[in-house]
Amino acid sequence: MKYDLEPGYMIAGKYEVLEKLGSGWEGEVYRVRERAIGVERAAKLFYPHSDARNRATKFYARKLNKLRQCPILIQYHTGERIEIRGTKVNVLISEYVEGEILASFLKRQPGKRLTPFEGLHLLHELALGVEEIHKAREYHGDLHEDNIIIRRKGLSFNVKVVDMYDWGVPAAENIRDDVCDLVRILYDVLGGKRTYRKQSPEIKYIVSGLKRSLITRKFRTAGHLRRHIENMEWE
Repeated sequence: MKYDLEPGYMIAGKYEVLEKLGSGWEGEVYRVRERAIGVERAAKLFYPHSDARNRATKFYARKLNKLRQCPILIQYHTGERIEIRGTKVNVLISEYVEGEILASFLKRQPGKRLTPFEGLHLLHELALGVEEIHKAREYHGDLHEDNIIIRRKGLSFNVKVVDMYDWGVPAAENIRDDVCDLVRILYDVLGGKRTYRKQSPEIKYIVSGLKRSLITRKFRTAGHLRRHIENMEWE
């Protein structure tokens, strides 16, 4: 079932749909305006198959509330339950963040990739943000180019991550997964396999041929990765 709400549609009698931002396995995301105060927000409408017994909406609401001090995460606002064409639908209302999905951003870059300088700045911002999640003894669990909203800021980037994954009770393995995902993002934004052989030794030290055992031996958490980038020595 797809919702495909048109601009002007009112969600819960409070939020006016402005445009559809995207969709995935879990549901659809819209840019909306809270009518009473005129503030733009994001509304995620979950598909029934992805939200059995409200599990997904409860997970997101609780996790985002717990991690509300982590600036890399989009902040939770409230939840609503509405009916669309006879189907009960759970809606998560959160802050609206201007920017572009990283995968789309890369397509507009020369060679559809970032320079090593840009890639390291991006990785640093991501590691800095995910570090706060790890400090809270939590994890993201699903970091990739389609879950990152990016906006240029001078030499660096503003970044937000979305769509955290629920693998159950946080464990050290989840933290290591996040670190490996961060390294994979660097590999991908620099061009992946087609450019890896030409990368500098400093880049290859971080990427480690994408070998999990090597990556996690060097960087146990996002904080370790962040500190390494800040203290890198270049030849």
